[in-house]
Amino acid sequence: MISYIFFFLILLGAAFCAYRMATNDLRHRIIPDIYLFPFMFAGLLLTTFFMWPTNIADSVIGGAMGYCLGLIVGFLFERFQKPDDKYPPIGLGDIKLLGAGGIWLGTVGLGIAMMIACAFSCVWVFKNKKRYIPFAPFFLMGVFLSLIIIQFLL
Repeated sequence: MISYIFFFLILLGAAFCAYRMATNDLRHRIIPDIYLFPFMFAGLLLTTFFMWPTNIADSVIGGAMGYCLGLIVGFLFERFQKPDDKYPPIGLGDIKLLGAGGIWLGTVGLGIAMMIACAFSCVWVFKNKKRYIPFAPFFLMGVFLSLIIIQFLL
């Protein structure tokens, strides 16, 4: 009974951190570490002690994969960036968020979340005609939908 209370408190704290990361990225184009690291820690707690939604081994591999994927994408986007652009194509907060998403979802869930996030962000770009994409809200929507897919469909 007590473990369920801790489980839901951890989930509630992670949901608050996800909401604050998404709103900060939309408004200020930054993902603060004060919300990102507790979100990552909550994922580690849930996968370690509750084995939800994946086991700890897949979680650690997914975190490393997410971080490396973010670095590779950032490096490739930076190679094709125009010299007069003052903002980097992908921020370090986005890269750390991909690592945190890998911790939460594991390898399979990270791939699902990335596909969902890319689809939502492409729709947003075509609708708003902006030069930058606040990736955190779309990735966090992808994480949420991927958690549902992992729990109920896979």
